[in-house]
Amino acid sequence: MTDYVRSGISNGVLTLTLNRPEKKNALTRDMYQALADGIEAAGPNPDVRCVLIQAEGDTFTAGNDLGDFAAANRGEPDAVRSGGNPLLIALARATTPIVAAVNGRAVGVGTTMLLHCDLVFVSDDALLTTPFVNLALVPEAASSLTLPARIGHARAFSMFVLGEAVDAKKAVEWGIANAACPAGELRERARAAAEAVAARPASAVTITKALMRDPAALAARMKVEGVHFAAQLKSADAREAFAAFAGKRGPKQSLS
Repeated sequence: MTDYVRSGISNGVLTLTLNRPEKKNALTRDMYQALADGIEAAGPNPDVRCVLIQAEGDTFTAGNDLGDFAAANRGEPDAVRSGGNPLLIALARATTPIVAAVNGRAVGVGTTMLLHCDLVFVSDDALLTTPFVNLALVPEAASSLTLPARIGHARAFSMFVLGEAVDAKKAVEWGIANAACPAGELRERARAAAEAVAARPASAVTITKALMRDPAALAARMKVEGVHFAAQLKSADAREAFAAFAGKRGPKQSLS
């Protein structure tokens, strides 16, 4: 477990805490692996009946570390895992209920991962965005399937293509989150929910979650998305988008 992801078990709840606040909890390769390892290990562990994901600082996560994206665009060795993102794979086949406590901004995968969580609580100042197209990329985490199913095609398209930001109130109204609360109460609210899940009959909870999901369909969509994502990541449009972001300027006209 990397220092950027803390892990602890209490009252049947495995808590995974993003701990890179100085970088807005931007996710590195090691952080993805640590989160995946925690979720995967929860399944066969009888001491874990629920997983809680939370974050330090004022941002849930700024999404993927753009330095890693830029390295992949340059074709640096090992910049992209051949087997795909381990966190997305773990989310697709997770059998343990997952609760998320979202403080502040949740960008990219910070939002799409919530579609695999069973309960989501957001702070009043939360802001969810999926600016994939802005970076010349495409949706991931099977979100091209799960987000339209959750909020409808028009809303999902606006989030993906126009980068529409969804605030806490709207996230609850649209069904992305269960409830919004003051930032100071967020962790307590989410932990109480996670412990309530952990206190329910484990077998019934596990079966109920399984009945509500189709892991094969999720994995299949992730595979298709991954092919397009990897191709876009190496594109000239993506190179310009990353440069524009780093230079805090607008991107030049599309090169496509």
